[in-house]
Formats: sequence, structure tokens, C-alpha cells
Amino acid sequence: MSHAASDGVARHVASRFEDGYHRWRVRNAERKGLGPVILPYLGYGYASSAGGWIRVLARVVLAKPGAFEDGHHQAQVIADGIRGFRNFTSPILPGGKVSIEVAGQRFEVQADRGGVIDAKLAVDLDPGWHEVSLRAHDGDDASAKILVIDESQRFGVISDVDDTVVVTALPRPLLAAWNSFVLSEHARVATPGMAVMMQHILKEHPHSPTIYLSTGAWNVAQTLQRFMSRNLYPRGPLLLTDWGPTDRAWFRSGQQHKVDQLRRLAEEFPNISWVLIGDDGQHDPAIYAEFARRYPEHVRAIVIRQLTPSEAVLAGGRSQELWRTTPGIPWVYEPDGARILQGLARLGLVDFDTDFQEED
Repeated sequence: MSHAASDGVARHVASRFEDGYHRWRVRNAERKGLGPVILPYLGYGYASSAGGWIRVLARVVLAKPGAFEDGHHQAQVIADGIRGFRNFTSPILPGGKVSIEVAGQRFEVQADRGGVIDAKLAVDLDPGWHEVSLRAHDGDDASAKILVIDESQRFGVISDVDDTVVVTALPRPLLAAWNSFVLSEHARVATPGMAVMMQHILKEHPHSPTIYLSTGAWNVAQTLQRFMSRNLYPRGPLLLTDWGPTDRAWFRSGQQHKVDQLRRLAEEFPNISWVLIGDDGQHDPAIYAEFARRYPEHVRAIVIRQLTPSEAVLAGGRSQELWRTTPGIPWVYEPDGARILQGLARLGLVDFDTDFQEED
């Protein structure tokens, strides 16, 4: 493999080291008889009279024959995510080749250097949920669910995960490592009232998409999907990232990942105005405010869950009040889902139900 990036600039030493490590793991895994397995994630797409498309998300790893069925662990102890580090034990297959079949069409795609499939394919599908078939070359097959959004859709929700969907209450430098490597899946705690609040929004705006945007690693995508399903969060695609070095730096920027994905969604869904949901632990308000200034027509409201004083200290302090920098864009700034729902009702985005009860 060349040590030069595609533009002729030398690649960072960390990325070259990581690639060498992955090649070593692949050789060892293949000697032990492990084969390619596809881990499917929820994707999304667009139904348009000008031509539709879908974005298929998955990961290619190496595992023992029979360890997975349709991309999910056979062993219950793994499927339940007893410890997060188990999500990182399977060696990835950089550049793994995958066939995707959907609507009578077949596409050949290739994973990136982190084993991630992120493919945008020209396919016309009706709005709603669909399944696409994925097959690894010389390996197992799996099916991935895709949410196709109609071009007539005008409303959607984009939500952060840490301290918005799941309570973390940890210093941010330790947050990702603890949640991903240590914490049991069943030990995670849903943020009070947020699932009910989001379900209420969905009830008021049927067929509107919910997309979750996080700096977490793709390794924990299936764990997070199970957690959100168990805690009754609306089903929707997760846009995560791949940890580790890039061709330019030691580590990827989580903030830049969120910025890039928000801009992509604005371009892909030109008719949708989003409710952006996050927390005030440093970065979400600044990222959302910048997005609102750049794409004001794509922001219906910004919802910020106010951290408790102890959470705010661990998160590194609260963000400054940024609502003044986005004239015309309403903000809801409250500590839990029940009060956020009241704020959305004041904006006319939902009809507040006086029988609404905050989750325990």
C-alpha cells in the first residue's frame, strides 16, 4: 500500500501504523478460518420524481462460521452487550467487497479502510421502510433496513445521543471510552422524558424522519439501536464515525463529523426543516447555531437539554447563550423532556397534552 495520500501528500504515520495493524489482524483471522461478515445498520433514502437514492450503512468484519446470523451475534451474551469492549473484538476487513441487491438491481461496493460501507446508490423506492440484501464476497449475507423519505416531507428531527438520549454524567475525555468499552448495555440509562417527548413529536408529525447524530464509533451502532428500541425512542438511522487516525491527524474530529453530516443532510433533503436536539455540554449549541446561520431555511427549532449542575461540570461547563446569534430561529432550553415538550407547544410545533407524564 502506498504511503502517499490521494492528493500526493504523505499520509500521517498513525494511519499507516493502523493500516498495518489491521492487515496483521486480517492475516491472523484468515489463518484461523474466520470469514467476512456484514453488520448492517439502519440507512436512509429519498423518494423523488427527479430520481431517488438510498444510503446504505454497514460494516465488514471477520468472524467464525456461525457466529452471526443476518449480521447479528448468535451468542446471547454478546447480543446483550454485557460489556462494551465486546463490540470491538472482531477484526475488521478493510476494503471488503460487498454486493447489494435492492429493487431488482445489484451494486458492487467496497468498504473503507475502517471496514465501513457507506454507499449512496441510485434506486427508486416508495417512501417508508425497506430491506436491502447485502452479501460479502466469500462470506455471509445480511439485510439492512432503509428509511426512504418522500420529497414532500417538510419536517424532521435530528438528535444527539450522549446526554440527550442516554445519560452519561462523565467527563467528556472519558465519556466515549467508558460508554463504548466498559458499560453494560443494560446499565445505560435513558435521559428522563426525552423518548416520550420525541414520540410526541412523531405523533404530531407522522412519517417525519428521526436521525441520530453522534460522535460514537460504528462498533457500538447495534448496541445503541437495541438500547433506543428498548427505551421506545423513535426508530431512525444512526450517523456515527470511525475512531482512530486519519490521513492528516492522530484522531478524527467528532465536532467536524457532526458539522459535515448536518451539511450533508441539508443538501440531501432540500425541503426539510429540522428540529435539532442536543445538550448544553459545550459543543451542540455551537454546532447547531452555526448550522442555523448557514442554513436557516433548514432549521425549525433548536432544542437544548439543560444539563444538571453536576453534569455540566463533568461535561466541561455550559455553552454560552448562542440563541442571540440566530435571529428568527426559536430555541427551547429546558432540563428534561416534559419541559421541552411544553416549550415546543408554545412554539406551535406540538399540541401539549396535559396528561403527559415524565418518564421515571
